[in-house]
Amino acid sequence: MKKALYLKHLLLVIIFLAFNSQSKIYAQTLESSIDNLLNVKYSDSTPGGTFLISKNGNIIYKKAFGLANLELNVPMEADNVFEIGSMTKQFTAISILMLMEKGKLNLDDKITKFIPDYPTNGHKITIHHLLTHTSGIKSYTSMKKLNEISKQDLTPLELIDFFKNEPIDFVPGEKFKYNNSGYVILGYIIEKVTGQSYANFVEEQIFKTLKMTASQYASNSEVIQNRASGYQDNEGYINTREISFTLTYSAGSLMSSVSDMFTWQEAIKNNLLISKKTTEKAFTNYILNNGEPINYGYGWNIKTINNIRSFEHGGAIWGFKSMGVYLPDLDIYVIGLTNCLCNSPTKVTREIAELAAKY
Repeated sequence: MKKALYLKHLLLVIIFLAFNSQSKIYAQTLESSIDNLLNVKYSDSTPGGTFLISKNGNIIYKKAFGLANLELNVPMEADNVFEIGSMTKQFTAISILMLMEKGKLNLDDKITKFIPDYPTNGHKITIHHLLTHTSGIKSYTSMKKLNEISKQDLTPLELIDFFKNEPIDFVPGEKFKYNNSGYVILGYIIEKVTGQSYANFVEEQIFKTLKMTASQYASNSEVIQNRASGYQDNEGYINTREISFTLTYSAGSLMSSVSDMFTWQEAIKNNLLISKKTTEKAFTNYILNNGEPINYGYGWNIKTINNIRSFEHGGAIWGFKSMGVYLPDLDIYVIGLTNCLCNSPTKVTREIAELAAKY
């Protein structure tokens, strides 16, 4: 009897050790596979990036590649801070949903409720249309006159005045067309209903609440700890051009680190800012007037990677590119932040998510 019990315990120990050993081998194989991908893409002498992977709420990979500053030959560190460009739209969308839960607005509110003189030419343009890029409003970043205002400090209404009289691209709800103007208007709506600037609202209601201490609204003049320098490749690396962040505003003016973006993803997953029911609105694949899906929710693309559901979004702003991918059915998150407009992390971040899904 004692011998049988001993053999049973011994077998359990062997199984446990074998499982542990196999898990470590898988982890090492995954790490080396990702290292190989990123070392090829971001060399020690070029602008680089930082990458983080989490699974089931635990960080399983976090590394830095390349240089944070070319002139001083400063290596990238895993906690460097980057401009995240259009990943800002996630924060704008969630801010709108937070205000909806507080009864400050409705998603079917017309934009003329907040900007009475906005020329809709008889069309009904709603907050929902803005969130889903289906408003038909001309995206100001596609306008040839953009350079004329790129360094001017504008109020949100002055920026809206820049594009509001442009002809619409289509009737609201008829097409999906990625649109920065819509998210600028959303930022103004946040200011209108809260009495706070967009920057203050996001920093107080999101960053401070979640203790995202490395995240903030971008600034050219402020000294920002761990900031990575931004570059462009123009037949050789050059320092990125300086713009006014009033230009990118609620469509693309936030800064963060991979650790803070992991905190953000966990907050979304665990419904820390809005309810589960409201969170589902952000990840619904919405449809056009004709019933065709747009593969976009509120601030996230709704896609698949090898038939696995993926919620993802990238960002591009002068000097920086970013990409975040979340596989909800496997609880895998991959975030990549880079400091050159020249070397996008989009494809490699999706490849890393695909790799992580196999382990």
